[in-house]
Amino acid sequence: MGDFEVKDEDLAGRIGILETRHGKLETPTFFPVINPLKTEISVKELKSMGFNNFITNSFILRKNNIIQGKIHEKFGEDMIIMTDSGAYQILEYGDIYQENRDIVSYEAEIKPDIAVFLDVPTGNADDWEEAKTTVRLTLERGKEISDIVKLNQDIIWVHPIQGGSFLDLVEYSAKEANKTEGFGMLALGSPTVLMEKYRYSTLIDSIYVAKSNVSRGVPFHLFGGGVPHIIPFAVALGVDTFDSASYIIFARDNRYLTGERTYRLEDLEYFPCSCPVCSKYSPKELLEMNKEGRTKLLAIHNLWKMKEEIGKVKQSIKEGRLFEYLQQKAYSHPALYSAFRSILKYSVYLEKYDPRVKGKVRGVLLFDSYSMQRPEIIRHLNYISSYRHKKEKAIIICGDKLTSPFSSDPKVKAIQNRNKGFELLVAIPFYGLVPVLSSESYPMSQFEMPEEVDNQTIEETLKVIEKIIKQRNYSEIRFMECEKSVLSHIMSINTSL
Repeated sequence: MGDFEVKDEDLAGRIGILETRHGKLETPTFFPVINPLKTEISVKELKSMGFNNFITNSFILRKNNIIQGKIHEKFGEDMIIMTDSGAYQILEYGDIYQENRDIVSYEAEIKPDIAVFLDVPTGNADDWEEAKTTVRLTLERGKEISDIVKLNQDIIWVHPIQGGSFLDLVEYSAKEANKTEGFGMLALGSPTVLMEKYRYSTLIDSIYVAKSNVSRGVPFHLFGGGVPHIIPFAVALGVDTFDSASYIIFARDNRYLTGERTYRLEDLEYFPCSCPVCSKYSPKELLEMNKEGRTKLLAIHNLWKMKEEIGKVKQSIKEGRLFEYLQQKAYSHPALYSAFRSILKYSVYLEKYDPRVKGKVRGVLLFDSYSMQRPEIIRHLNYISSYRHKKEKAIIICGDKLTSPFSSDPKVKAIQNRNKGFELLVAIPFYGLVPVLSSESYPMSQFEMPEEVDNQTIEETLKVIEKIIKQRNYSEIRFMECEKSVLSHIMSINTSL
């Protein structure tokens, strides 16, 4: 068990199939938290919404003697079940007076599909030494149950990574967890505190550091990833699965999830959603209900939004448009804008895992200067920097009004016929320079950009062009069709060299 096969990739995100004892789980996916002592949303209701997986707490199950036998006998053989260990209770209430080996032995008895040992969450520790202790204890606990793990490889065992906002500790924790034998999944712990305070940029840094220091082929879980708007950013860095009880916790507090932010129910006049709950009720009608009924309906809506977001992210990966989807999300809230800018710091990492060849080629959509940091553009700039030209002289044609691919444009053909001894390059926003001979290659001929390109993009493009011209060291450069171009300043570059 635990085989993980990647089906599609975009940026560092992927759609994968995780093999478990009770079926195949397609990732990215969300594990709703089910508290066996509270039944606001039943497993049957989860199934009706299309969830075939959930996570529950083995500490609560064991303490209250809820399971006699195997866990699937109670919750259904058609569900993929993950069990947490009680670490969240440690984070919330302090020591729960449970032994790690006892919890893990119990998990081995009840046989969930995926299980977590009793780690020690870093939480909101603001002292490095305190955070280091949580990392050390978590790693020790992973090793101390290695015999149980090795004897129960029909369960996918999860090794948590701790360190909180201390990135050096996250790096160390990730590397050590990755080396520990027997674990089929890794997970980043303690993100809830960062999300509650909208410290999304720090969360992005933590995910990147953890993911970039573990094996690419191991599925990766984010504990507490319970709001739709952060899911695309986490997936883009390589997170495969999420869990949270936020859908019900928020519902109890009259909080309503959307793909971009969280609203208070009393602040809504209309529902910006067409799920079964929002199609049937108005905000006023929910507010007039008793708390139990309102909480359940809000929880159902919140789950629909989580499921909807996962679907949107998968479709974005399938189409090769995850970067564009991140851009779209970024402008919906300042915290997400910060997350987007943080993820761009890792553009080299994203380009490394972004597939060179897409299944069905779709045009690249370019918007502003941030689009210059998407993998396809970075790859083009690397190509043009290493491209070896055979001619000493060049003609640069400003390509604002040219048709794509440039090699087929009548103006370009005419210029080419009259200037056999010159290399032809097209200057275009975002790309910088495109050799006409290779302009039919993806993505140099499959793109769309705004009719009016912003000044920042023009400035960045001119910098790129100047750098390329310096590298290529032509003996002569001529400019054509540039007087009325948005890149008209390109002609001054040659004289400044």
